[in-house]
Amino acid sequence: MLRGTGGLMVAFSGGVDSGVVLAGAVRALGPGRVIAATAVSGSLPVDELEAAARFAAELGVRHLTPSTDELARPGYQANGGDRCYFCKAELLDVLLPLAAEHDLPYVATGTNADDLRAGFRPGIRAAAERGAIRPLADVGLTKDEVRQIARRWSLPLWDKPAAACLSSRIAFGVPITPARLARVDRAERGLRSALRAAGLPSRNLRVRDLGDTARVEVDAALTSALATRPDVLAAVTGFDRVELDPTGFRSGAMNELLPDPARFR
Repeated sequence: MLRGTGGLMVAFSGGVDSGVVLAGAVRALGPGRVIAATAVSGSLPVDELEAAARFAAELGVRHLTPSTDELARPGYQANGGDRCYFCKAELLDVLLPLAAEHDLPYVATGTNADDLRAGFRPGIRAAAERGAIRPLADVGLTKDEVRQIARRWSLPLWDKPAAACLSSRIAFGVPITPARLARVDRAERGLRSALRAAGLPSRNLRVRDLGDTARVEVDAALTSALATRPDVLAAVTGFDRVELDPTGFRSGAMNELLPDPARFR
């Protein structure tokens, strides 16, 4: 499938899904007909950009870091249940002209088959409307299968935890601002460092911004230990109150707060 494209730009977030698309494209087309593009904005954690650059360099592909301005879109700023639609629209509206400038006929995303079945993915609709291709989903590859491929190809990100954009940490209805995004990024980096120092490293970690309150999610197996360590939770700064979610980390936890996610598909 990738050979048939003749060349493409990969919307590379730094995660395993888009990483496998990128590595597969290099295998199919050679590094000269592939470009990795990681969009830079306030919603991208600092550490993710550095890791994405290293991975692209290891594959020998050109890595572009165009700026996106999703915050200029009122629908994104308002942070309703359809926020991801406006984010993906901004991404593709930047990458498609950039791909054309480099004589690449397609832009590919890392959407996998599980994403299509999840039901609540307004960003997928925005990408489809703009003609982006989704190689993993179109050949039916699930998240587990993508990780298996990454491991078989010895890609360093094969077991990398999911790392959604920073805006996904902010409760729906709470306006997204550069200051809020930066606060969440600082809080997560500070907490991750404190957990390591305390001998409690967490594979998955989120600091959810509920307005004046930060809700911390870590691996479920660590919640009991962290509950007895207010000194570690003190690493989460910038909020009036910090609470620990006793359920532990789960992807898409903010969707639980939506009254009717189906209307945003």
